[in-house]
Amino acid sequence: MARLGFLASHGGSGARAIAQACARGDLAAQPAALISNNGSSSALAWAREEGLPAAHLSGTTHPDPDALDTAILGFLRQHSVDIVILSGYMKVLGPKVLAVYAGRILNIHPSLLPKFGGQGMYGDRVHQAVIDAGELESGATVHLVTAGLDEGPVLAQSNVPVLLTDTLEGLRNRVQATEGKLYVKALRRFLDEWERPGS
Repeated sequence: MARLGFLASHGGSGARAIAQACARGDLAAQPAALISNNGSSSALAWAREEGLPAAHLSGTTHPDPDALDTAILGFLRQHSVDIVILSGYMKVLGPKVLAVYAGRILNIHPSLLPKFGGQGMYGDRVHQAVIDAGELESGATVHLVTAGLDEGPVLAQSNVPVLLTDTLEGLRNRVQATEGKLYVKALRRFLDEWERPGS
């Protein structure tokens, strides 16, 4: 059974949805650890309440980027993490983590990639850009993480309409309502094809 390591900056709603699916037996996986770059994030508090090994690792705890990269990799390895799940993680992963977990890091992005991805495109900035561009639809994308920001292979997407009367909040809520199920669906598909090295 695959062991999942979550990285989250705020609420970690994707991590929670996946953990619930694991608990229901809907995924052949188990939560193994959570890392947050935000020491006061509700994701960190949730993980500790669930008894999940959790750590605050950030530029505050490790000012040197190389040391932070090493610390994140060390924590994931310490808890035998097989697959890394980014759940609203607002930082770029370091080269060591990217190399060791290549092809095993999943992220969810609040647009239909390749549209509205890349540097500076996150959170509400994405939804506002979609509205400003006059798009007729938006959604969310689960993709594999590579060194190129939001450029990894797409695993699954959800589609929602963009209404003429849409506000940023309305579009955000509509996209977010699809994200939990989408992430679980994409991870299930990924797990169906994934084999632990040496198995």
